[in-house]
Parts: sequence; C-alpha cells; structure tokens
Amino acid sequence: MAEVRAYILIQTAVNAGHVAKEIRAIEGVESAEDVSGPYDVIVATSAPDMDALGRMVVAKIQAVEGITRTLTCPVVQL
Repeated sequence: MAEVRAYILIQTAVNAGHVAKEIRAIEGVESAEDVSGPYDVIVATSAPDMDALGRMVVAKIQAVEGITRTLTCPVVQL
C-alpha cells in the first residue's frame, strides 16, 4: 500500500509558534509552520496508510495543548 501524505490545517487558542514547535517533534510530521490567515499552523505529514494518519492526528497532533480545531487534507495522487 502506498504512503499517504496530508496537510493539516490548525487553529490555535495560544501562540502558534509554540504549537508548531511541539508538532515538529511528532513522528511522521515533515514540517509545521506558523502562518497568517484563517489557520494558524500548517503541517505536512506522511503515514503508511489512512488509518495511521487518522491515529496520528487524533492521538498525537490534537493532543498538543492550545489546538482548537484541525482540518486534515490528504494529498490526492492522480
């Protein structure tokens, strides 16, 4: 099965730079940047499959203190 890549858009209630730094330490996270706009942090991730991606988002990324909402956008390969 092919690796799954996704971007995760995050809204925070605290300093976005701190949230991005915490997320960078999570296995499977390729990058986490604090940005301006409707979302505060954008994360690039990869996982072995959709189930593993879901577990990473729910158990690890959403567990970071200060996150109020996440939106996961899997990369569509044509």
